[in-house]
This record gives sequence, structure tokens and C-alpha cells, in this order.
Amino acid sequence: MHTNRRVTTIAGALVIVGMIAGALSIVPALEEPRYLALISAHESQVIVGAVAQSIMIPAYVGFALYLYPTLRAENEALSQGFLGFRLIAATFHFIGVIILPLFLVLGHAFTQASASDASRFEVLGELLRTARDLVNHVALIISLSLGDLLLFRILWRSRSVPRWLSGWGFLGIGAAISASFLVLLRLTDVVTPLYLAMNAALGLQSFVFAMWLMTRGFATNASTTAHQHSVRRG
Repeated sequence: MHTNRRVTTIAGALVIVGMIAGALSIVPALEEPRYLALISAHESQVIVGAVAQSIMIPAYVGFALYLYPTLRAENEALSQGFLGFRLIAATFHFIGVIILPLFLVLGHAFTQASASDASRFEVLGELLRTARDLVNHVALIISLSLGDLLLFRILWRSRSVPRWLSGWGFLGIGAAISASFLVLLRLTDVVTPLYLAMNAALGLQSFVFAMWLMTRGFATNASTTAHQHSVRRG
């Protein structure tokens, strides 16, 4: 696989940026039982979370765009699918960004509401929080995971990175998708040991993959070399 080391270095750096932004996009106040009463006092958390999730959009799409020309040379259909799923995921990221400021509006209205109206705002708040979880932890994760399955399929066949790293990606993606379906079916919540554990393997693999891209890049001409060896054996 022919590629510029500068390309893989930037792509790996974008993965790290996306991971850091993802950690900063967490809004702890929204996980509290009385989050509507607390959200106005934690406005900075919401703003930081929205900005961080906004940063994830160019980081995730930029990663795909940087690698796309190289991946297309290996498999055009799979590389187009990978890029397409990244663009779909960016749309869900954008929806997640829009949802966050709505909590500020709802929280402000809740603190000014009468006791009889407060329960209505609590219902709206729970619907909004559920919608955010479904966007960020179901729709977004599944679209990213499906795209990454195509990515690691290309890398597995081309041997551009070690197969243990691609295989690790397959296993991590499978666990992450399973965790998303558990959230969708209301069998677990987002902030639970089970959900976090099921996503840990992919999170660690993403970090190792990013470091590999930045320090080693893709194996040069790996697929061609493998083909030549098979011809010689024949």
C-alpha cells in the first residue's frame, strides 16, 4: 500500500484528537438524578461538551478523508463505504451537538416552573436525555463501527498494518456494537461498568492503532509483496 508517512501521521493524530474531544464531551451533570435542577449551575460543562463534540466532527471525517485515496487504491467500494459511514456519523455528531444546548433551555424553565409544571419538564428532560443517549451511543457508534469494519477489512487483506491489530479491531467493533444494542433494548445504561467494559477493547485498540499510524505508518507495498510470494510458491 503506497502512502505518504505524513498522511498516516496526521490521520493518527486526528484519532487522538477525536478521543480527547470525546472524553471532554462528557457532561457529568446530565448523569445526576436531579440534572434539570443542576444543569443551570453547570452551564460550563454543557458548553465544553458541545464544543468538544463539535471538534469530533472534523477529526473523525478528516481521518477518513486523509486515508481515502490510499484505501481506494486497495478497494474502491469498501473505501467509499468507509467514508460514507464516517459522513453519516458526522451527522449524528451534529445532532448530538444541537441537543446539548436544549438542556440549558429546559433546565432554566424547570427552575422557574411551578410544582405542578415541574413534572412535565422532568418528562421532557428524560425524553431529551434518552434521545441523546440513542444518538451518541447507538446511532453514532453503530455507524462508526460499520465503517471501521470496512476499514479493517481493507487493512486485513492488504496487510498494511499487522493482522493482530486489524483482528483486535474486529473484536472491539463487535463488542461495541453489542453494547449499543443493549442500550437500545434498555438492557443497560450508558454509564455502567458493563457498557464501559464492552467499549474498552475498541478504545484501547483505537489508541494503539493511532500510535502505530503516527510512528510506523502503513507497510509499503505489502499487498504486492504478498502476491509476489504466492506466485513464487506456485
